[in-house]
Amino acid sequence: MSESTVYYDKISKQARSKKRVKRSTIYLILFLFTIVNAYPIFWMIMNSFKTGQEFSFDPFGLPNDWVFSNYVEAWVTANIGSYFFNSLFVGIVALLICIMVGAFASYFLARFQFRGRNILYGFFVIGLLVPIHATLVPMFILMQKLGFLNTHLALIFPYVAFNLPITIFLLTSFMSSFPKEIEESAIMDGCGPFRIFWSIILPMSRPALATAIILNFINNWNEFSFALVLINDDALSTLPLGLANFAGEYTTNYTAQMAGLTLVLIPTILFYLVMEKQIVNGMTQGAVKG
Repeated sequence: MSESTVYYDKISKQARSKKRVKRSTIYLILFLFTIVNAYPIFWMIMNSFKTGQEFSFDPFGLPNDWVFSNYVEAWVTANIGSYFFNSLFVGIVALLICIMVGAFASYFLARFQFRGRNILYGFFVIGLLVPIHATLVPMFILMQKLGFLNTHLALIFPYVAFNLPITIFLLTSFMSSFPKEIEESAIMDGCGPFRIFWSIILPMSRPALATAIILNFINNWNEFSFALVLINDDALSTLPLGLANFAGEYTTNYTAQMAGLTLVLIPTILFYLVMEKQIVNGMTQGAVKG
């Protein structure tokens, strides 16, 4: 074996060794990151099966006796049956409106050149910087004057307004990366702007749409402040308001509250699992573009 062959084999072994070390380091970091994020959820589920006394004495241990009645109590105390429908209705209606409006707006901002385009896009981006809770009082006055207090519309409109900037930001950035030749070919085939949008641009934007949908759904599902201020009718309350029922004047039923939180977490996890494939595709496409 020649010296050059031995030299290149040595270099190749060093490169493979460095690659293994790099890969192992990345896996270790991801594993630790997973533990840090997953442990609070595991801790919540674990304590949802304990008695209140056992939780007080040993909040970090496994339950000695698995108490399933906490979930029954959580369902009744938080009125999950009614509040679940309210959260689902408000969240999905706001989600559909926001995604449709955001997709149309993003299409014109990303694919058309017109005067004031950058100003309009900047206006939406500035919306990301507005702290939504600073608008609670103005929003309450506005909804009162419009007569929307204690209605589903009192939550749908704010949810759409505050999720629209991030939706437009994501979709505009994604749609801007498409080559112009796609639209030129469609125009030569006789397609108009709206046909191009529905048949070409929107299907190609599914990964970005999946990300925007998940962000919208999570924000709507978990929102508490607007629901607390704008909804006083118990029949229209959402799940976050129901979970506040576990806190009394002097004590809080933590085990039942954790059971309620576990029940509320299930739809979010299922929703993410349904959209996971599109998100992974979007991340993969973003990694190889350019």
